[in-house]
Amino acid sequence: MERRTERLRTGDRRITDVTDRCARFAREVGGDGLLHVFLPHATAGLALLETGAGSDQDLADHLDDLLPRDDRWRHRHGAPGHGADHVLPAFIAPSLTVPVDGGQLALGTWQSIVVVDTNADNPDRTLRLSFLRG
Repeated sequence: MERRTERLRTGDRRITDVTDRCARFAREVGGDGLLHVFLPHATAGLALLETGAGSDQDLADHLDDLLPRDDRWRHRHGAPGHGADHVLPAFIAPSLTVPVDGGQLALGTWQSIVVVDTNADNPDRTLRLSFLRG
């Protein structure tokens, strides 16, 4: 299995496109197989999403509706509403797997791989990429 760890800084961006990083790794390892992408963090997740046409902002906006940043959360350390950040991975998983054909990600036309991160208190993230040959 081929592996790579990349550092990522999300800052105050809730949606960060990492498709290019994933595609570069898939090209470098080449061949057919499965790319597994994993975020070893308790407050961030990964999704396949169309970016640039408003879907990324729609997701960010609706996360605020689904997981309000107020004092309702039992998990209360950090910024107000931080407990919501810890619930996020139950809805947006911290990992995903993408088929790779001939070193190319087999994504749909409008699909991008994005990090979803509502926790601005921890902007430094680790992206773990693993390639399992088919």
